[in-house]
Amino acid sequence: MSQRPDFEGTRYELGREVARGGMGVVYAARDRELGREVALKVVAAEMADPETIARLRREARIIAHLEHPGIVPVHDVGTLPDGRVFYAMKLVSGKRLDVQVREGPPIGERLRLFLRICEAVAFAHAHGVIHRDLKPENVMVGPFGEVLVMDWGVAKHREDPPAGDGSAAPQAGPHPDHDTAHGTILGTPAYMAPEQARADVYALGALLYFLLTGRAPGRTKAGPDEPTRTWAGATRPSVIEPPRRLAPGISRSLEAICLKALAPDPEGRYPRVDDLAADVGRFLEGDGVSAYAENPWQRARRFATRHRTAIALVLAYLVMRIVLLVVARI
Repeated sequence: MSQRPDFEGTRYELGREVARGGMGVVYAARDRELGREVALKVVAAEMADPETIARLRREARIIAHLEHPGIVPVHDVGTLPDGRVFYAMKLVSGKRLDVQVREGPPIGERLRLFLRICEAVAFAHAHGVIHRDLKPENVMVGPFGEVLVMDWGVAKHREDPPAGDGSAAPQAGPHPDHDTAHGTILGTPAYMAPEQARADVYALGALLYFLLTGRAPGRTKAGPDEPTRTWAGATRPSVIEPPRRLAPGISRSLEAICLKALAPDPEGRYPRVDDLAADVGRFLEGDGVSAYAENPWQRARRFATRHRTAIALVLAYLVMRIVLLVVARI
């Protein structure tokens, strides 16, 4: 079988290879019928077995039902003469999130990008779809600030049948926990929930950690009384290294948001993506966040920071009044 797919006789004129993943290759192409540039994802020649072909077709169907500005739209799906499946989608230009972060954008800009990611994931959850492989490499930032969540190859619908490894059927809710069939571990361990079930809230917490520190979440060495958990085939301590150790300038409330999303126990995390996004939004607005209990001094300091212009004007007015009173008495 030829490594490069043969699109002769189709509406597509194949171009350069753009990316290569676990089960497919993405090519730039031209749609002759509509006269536009598209991207074609094709099952890799070495992976062209019935299971992988079915997975790629299923990925196309999932994305086709998620019409959102933060999710790349699918235009077409088909089968090549050699049996390989492909689908056509929008050709995305821009930078991966990990590349964007290395350029050092300010923290406010990073958090706004994060909220755009949360919007796309929350939309998918509202339609019963769990991404299960959220990581910086799977997020694209366009030249005009658009954010696109990519690679839905291991996504799962909430109504899919239970895994073949004896695990229970998924529970209703925005991010059910379940294993892949036969216990296969899909995704990227640093961005996976400890219980193998790539709970997207956990993965978003890992993304937030990356945005704050420039690296994936690391775990501190467990002490004799600290718990450990087994996931991704290894036993690791459950304690995430606090972001402020790597970036001391991070506020305590923002660190608390990140660590709550990364809680090893799913019950300790935000129940929904919207709740995580709401806390980040409150932080950006200068409000208190649910993940961090402030003391009175911290509340006063935050209030003063948020309203510093108004406070400065009031103080200037009071000083001027005092000066006028003093002058009047002389």
